[in-house]
Amino acid sequence: MTVTPRITVSDGRLAVRGRTVLTGVPGNVTAAHASGAGLVDGAFVGADAGEAKSLHVFTFGTLRDCRFLCLFRFKLWWMTQRMGISGRDVPLETQFMIIEVPAAAGDDGGDGAPLYVVMLPLLEGQFRAALQGNDQDELQICIESGDKAVQMEQGTNMVYIHAGDNPFDTITGAVKAVEKHMQTFHHREKKKMPSFLDWFGWCTWDAFYTDVTADGVKSGLQSLSKGGAPPRFLIIDDGWQQIGSENKPDPNVSVQEGAQFASRLTGIRENAKFQADDGAAKEDAAAGDGDDEAPGGLKRLVEETKTRHGVRQVYVWHAMAGYWGGVTPSLARYEPSLAYPVQCPGVTGNQPDIVMDSLSVLGLGLVPPRKVHAFYGELHAYLASCGVDGVKVDVQNIIETLGAGHGGRVAITRAYHRALEASVARSFPDNGCISCMCHNTDMLYSARQTAVVRASDDFYPRDPASHTVHVASVAYNTLFLGEFMQPDWDMFHSLHPAAEYHGAARAIGGCPIYVSDKPGNHNFDLLRKLVLPDGSVLRAQLPGRPTRDCLFSDPARDGASLLKIWNMNKCGGVVGVFNCQGAGWCRVAKRTRVHDAAPGTLTGTVRADDVDAIARVAGGEGDDGGARWDGEAVVYAHRAGELVRLPRGAALPVTLGALQYELFHVCPLRAVAPGVSFAPVGLLDMFNAGGAVEECAVDAGGASVALRVRGCGRFGAYCSRKPAKCLLDSADVEFSYDADTGLVAVELPVPEQELYRWTLEIMV
Repeated sequence: MTVTPRITVSDGRLAVRGRTVLTGVPGNVTAAHASGAGLVDGAFVGADAGEAKSLHVFTFGTLRDCRFLCLFRFKLWWMTQRMGISGRDVPLETQFMIIEVPAAAGDDGGDGAPLYVVMLPLLEGQFRAALQGNDQDELQICIESGDKAVQMEQGTNMVYIHAGDNPFDTITGAVKAVEKHMQTFHHREKKKMPSFLDWFGWCTWDAFYTDVTADGVKSGLQSLSKGGAPPRFLIIDDGWQQIGSENKPDPNVSVQEGAQFASRLTGIRENAKFQADDGAAKEDAAAGDGDDEAPGGLKRLVEETKTRHGVRQVYVWHAMAGYWGGVTPSLARYEPSLAYPVQCPGVTGNQPDIVMDSLSVLGLGLVPPRKVHAFYGELHAYLASCGVDGVKVDVQNIIETLGAGHGGRVAITRAYHRALEASVARSFPDNGCISCMCHNTDMLYSARQTAVVRASDDFYPRDPASHTVHVASVAYNTLFLGEFMQPDWDMFHSLHPAAEYHGAARAIGGCPIYVSDKPGNHNFDLLRKLVLPDGSVLRAQLPGRPTRDCLFSDPARDGASLLKIWNMNKCGGVVGVFNCQGAGWCRVAKRTRVHDAAPGTLTGTVRADDVDAIARVAGGEGDDGGARWDGEAVVYAHRAGELVRLPRGAALPVTLGALQYELFHVCPLRAVAPGVSFAPVGLLDMFNAGGAVEECAVDAGGASVALRVRGCGRFGAYCSRKPAKCLLDSADVEFSYDADTGLVAVELPVPEQELYRWTLEIMV
């Protein structure tokens, strides 16, 4: 059978199913049909330069009059979003792009529905590609090795293009096709998720920064537990390691402000702040690398956090290179040598970075790739011997800047990640690793095992412009990152003007939920919306992503759009709506800035099908598990406390002021008996109410519903008529019923067992 490619390049035109995407495609650009079942909608793009160089910029074609979303690195470490309609809107360092191609762009005689085209710049051999635009609306492919000695003149698989009718399925299909082709990474669905994801956590960073001590760790855990939000997951962030600086202030060097980033690791064990209390041990720890001293401090601290404070998982921080400035040359067994980072032109054309300003002058102590297996192996083995369960590996993208002499950026990054993943597999069997400051495709297309990735720049408690930017950036970045790993939305403060905003977003993000509160500075009313008394959380099922109607609007800058984020629970869906207007990354100022100090109140709508996969949990007996669902649902608004029955296709209005949010729990209706409809909602006072519903089984013959639910507090469900009775673990239980809304409410007591699942039966 002959399969006709649906993505073609001919006569200077890139077309998808007959619809034009790019015009003016040069003759040196080729498209090769992706072979294999199901890949008829995919093609690899290549180009020939005619001369060998370490960096090429190829013209791909002219892009106009199609809405698109780009994810690009605004600085070395992190991505954010940019929307546009022409090539000039595509930023430098674009690593992901999805284009909406309207029917008007071609003459294929379709039904008028848009097509979605995903473009993924790839790794090819020792080269890494990115997209960018110019003032002539030309889309360009920039491909580079990061080592002037590593050159090529032709690429055949620089960009992968994939097309489809559903944007989310098209993105997933594109990444899985690239996974099959490259065989250097695995999709998120194939990875083991660390168990800490389902437990509430605390991180020391914003509580103490590098001044963290063992006593500080214990006081933070105790403070949260006393208020009823016991952390079961702990990150001891930067500040526990043995470090030193060999750099003296130089009046002839302009870089002094960031000199602390050039500090280097002097030993793999804990520093004096975490050592034993006797003075001799502290003096030994301060004197040298400390690797020969008797261990004790970190191990005792980890034991105490677990035995006295109920912590289940302890992670510690380290940089990809050991510390910000790498490893000191005095740790000779790892053979570190001084290297000077060189950033790629795309990064330097976006936002400057104080870390790089410092390291490019003062240098980094780089462990060579052939020794990094031993370095990680010894570091992680020591941590595991102390009871540590995993690592947060930060400052990862520094490695791409050090490829000269090591085969280039792709080669050195892959070598480091292979060594890191092998060491994590040996020392931390729960796949205990969080990747951070790592938004480059060199890493993503090399990660076979790592399952958790920080999804945006940091939570900045003192920067008012950062909070809306944070939520929007994570949501859009997740469209791409979420195909590789489970996104981590970062820590936040529970006692903060934007705390509810951040907490609500994390509750529906499918991410770990952890705070960085200072001891004694907590909002327990807020935390009770996130954390159950046993320290577990109601985590949503998927990475939270923008709804389809938000993909190409700009909810941070356009002054008109609300951001909607959708996710799934086991028996329903959730849509979070956020007013993110007022701030964003500025390509002129090359930084995040406030562009509207007083963003106005905005109105939007929410529909049941905003939850893109809602039919999968709607019940029925169709092939997709939801074919018999008629589209009718009830929607529970968390802040308003209102339950509304929503006919198929109907929309619910939502109005939000600056930095406001609302959470809508979408619950497909099920027939229980003739003329009687039912839908479980969940724990009404929790941000992710529907996360409490584990199972929902309808017995139409017995006119009853059996639910398996978790947690405590007010449990709500919709029933179109008042139930005859309710049973909790087979015992009669009181319930209330609101005839106007159909809300059935039952009070669930605090269970005695961790992760206990109640059996709730509702007889109609």
